Amino acid sequence: MEVSSSTSEVIVEEWSGSSSTKLSRTATITAFPSLSIQRSGSRFHHVWRRILEAFVPEGFPSSVTPDYAPFQVWDLLQGLSTYIRTMLSTQALLSAIGVGEKSATVIGATFQWFLRDLTGMLGGILFTFYQGSNLDSNAKMWRLVADLMNDLGMLMDLVSPLFPSAFVFVVCLGSISRSFTGVASGATRAALTQHFALQSNAADISAKEGSQETVATMVGMALGMLLARITMEHPLAIWFSFLSLTMFHMYANYMAVRCLALNSLNPERCSILLQHFMRTGQVLSPEQVSKMEHILPVWASSWSSKKTELIHVRVSLGVRVSSLNHLELRDLLHFAGSHYKKAKYLLMERKGNICIVMHKDSTATDVLQSFLHANAMANLIDKHRILHSESQTWMDKHYEEFIQKLKVSGWKTERLLSPTIVWKANWICGSSDEKID
Repeated sequence: MEVSSSTSEVIVEEWSGSSSTKLSRTATITAFPSLSIQRSGSRFHHVWRRILEAFVPEGFPSSVTPDYAPFQVWDLLQGLSTYIRTMLSTQALLSAIGVGEKSATVIGATFQWFLRDLTGMLGGILFTFYQGSNLDSNAKMWRLVADLMNDLGMLMDLVSPLFPSAFVFVVCLGSISRSFTGVASGATRAALTQHFALQSNAADISAKEGSQETVATMVGMALGMLLARITMEHPLAIWFSFLSLTMFHMYANYMAVRCLALNSLNPERCSILLQHFMRTGQVLSPEQVSKMEHILPVWASSWSSKKTELIHVRVSLGVRVSSLNHLELRDLLHFAGSHYKKAKYLLMERKGNICIVMHKDSTATDVLQSFLHANAMANLIDKHRILHSESQTWMDKHYEEFIQKLKVSGWKTERLLSPTIVWKANWICGSSDEKID
């Protein structure tokens, strides 16, 4: 409330809003010559604001990053297409199970549904085991992969009636595919929610995203039921509708991921930033890097239109010491006693790639430094330089400056988002003994 006073009158103004930048005056109260209340704004505007608060985070748009709104728009559109297609694939699946046929038995349908769910659960566990620690570092890519696997799962359901002898096998494949979607989508969504939250409001963003998904689900199910009714007993119409919606779903997903400008450091973003800094002395912004990084898997980068050289793929983080041969071990011992006495990591060149051996007491800062050092070394390989000496000289001169410029440009430099480092080592450098465990 604001209160202004004079010798003759007192005026009280009522303001409403979820943040100081979004306040609006709703009423004015005066006491002279008589008490009166004058309301500002229409009732419709007030009701609309209350409804909107159920779907957008408190303080929107200042409480979230600029890429939140475009991402949510595309994400809701792809979700809408998913729910419409779900009705078509579910209709085909129930038909294949035998719903509506006198020859079908309840126990048979129940057993088939049980196998479908069981394989999906096992698939989710296996996917988490093999890729769980890699989801944070490649949130964009796994977001796309998750929805692609969902598309494959629904496709399996739709084609299941065409292969009655292999029905259980086909629906189990579809269930496994969707289980990958559940794990990858949930994990990447958590990472993106943390990115969007500018005011420690991740819980609020997650809750409002749930409200948006609920509306998209209801609208999608209604449209899906209508489409299923219209296309019933018309296979060509069903397939045309499903494939058209799938193409739109893939496009909407690509556009949603392309909107994201993540400010966390993963291997590819580190490589892009470091190469540009070594050439120009300047640091790119998250928005600039987002236009340069690949959001498709590495194997698809060969036909991608991007021209960024993937230096980071030549860096192996957390190499197992016992995997090195005798000559490589000798070199590693030499480097431990010469170039990396004070470092919590060791670097060595191996068949054109840079291997990183992390110390058992290394911290997140050490991991980031080691990866940047390895990228600087990889950048010198093709120039026939003295790798260890020149890369160490560059690190001594420019590393701190580079980190400070990253922070100024809005990058999070606390850690490198990378898969969990399982293999580490310990080395002790002295006058007469050198040890690696």
